[in-house]
Amino acid sequence: MGEFIELVRKRRSIRSYRSEPVPREKIELCIEAARFAPTACNTQSWRFIVVEGELKVRLVKEALGGVIVPNRFALQAPVIVVIAVDMNLVTHRLGGGLKGIDYHMIDTGIAGEHFVLQAAELDLGTCWIGWFNKKAVKRLLGLSRGWEVTAMITLGYPASVPPDKKRKSVSDVSDFKR
Repeated sequence: MGEFIELVRKRRSIRSYRSEPVPREKIELCIEAARFAPTACNTQSWRFIVVEGELKVRLVKEALGGVIVPNRFALQAPVIVVIAVDMNLVTHRLGGGLKGIDYHMIDTGIAGEHFVLQAAELDLGTCWIGWFNKKAVKRLLGLSRGWEVTAMITLGYPASVPPDKKRKSVSDVSDFKR
């Protein structure tokens, strides 16, 4: 088996973190990996906003503290990375409207996955968060109009790693046509 597939299998959604801070160099390396992700028309319109300290605590309490999906585990993570995208670009507005495809979501998804895979290689844990209060995140981070928050990723050293999840077989998720 190749090294890449082993890295993909190693990645887990971590919901328990040690309090140890993550060195800036490691965070920047994860962002560097994300920077090379392909984007529609090479716009690279995303931003990775690294949130730590008191602002991270406020972010969790004010934007993640929902009743249905509280995401309180994010308080344990030393870092939360917010992925935001500039929706003022023609590719994201016009292209998405004409084709009915949210290119900004595809772009940020690919870049985010590059980020979490690099983190896994560095023995850091991550967890994608998609359930949050977008208005609260924008307010707390001072994001201007036209910017949309697409995801958040917790980042830190895992306190525990969940076991492998059962995955569907290749034949269950693919079709080969001629």
